[in-house]
Amino acid sequence: DLEKSINQAKENLDGWQRERADFQNFRKRVERDQDVNMQMITANVIKRFLPVVDDLDRAMKNCPTCDDAAAWTSGIQLIQRKLQMILDSEKVVEIVAEGQAFDPQFHEAISHEENADFESGQIIEVIQKGYMIGDRVIRPALVRVAR
Repeated sequence: DLEKSINQAKENLDGWQRERADFQNFRKRVERDQDVNMQMITANVIKRFLPVVDDLDRAMKNCPTCDDAAAWTSGIQLIQRKLQMILDSEKVVEIVAEGQAFDPQFHEAISHEENADFESGQIIEVIQKGYMIGDRVIRPALVRVAR
């Protein structure tokens, strides 16, 4: 009887340890899924702000040059910095594309052009910036690619 009880105790211990390991794995999987869901939610919200970032970039490239424009320019720069701080706090990073080799995971080609200054498959110009959160692409960069 003692031997039978010892064997039963060992089986119970093994079963308990397996269940505990299964529970630990389940908890880790749930935490990982929650992180992925949070990242997707953040990406969807940030995606709605990216056209504003694009418009501010275009506004800064085409800012007026007269003296009255100094206040306008500084105001737009302040807005741009605040928006960039929000993106930075959410760990949103710009996809580096200018002069890089075309990668369909990160870039979307809108044209292929002959260009003697660039190798075949190299990005000539970024038309619209792309962004990522972690290793997830929120929006691919729109680019022109050398043929």
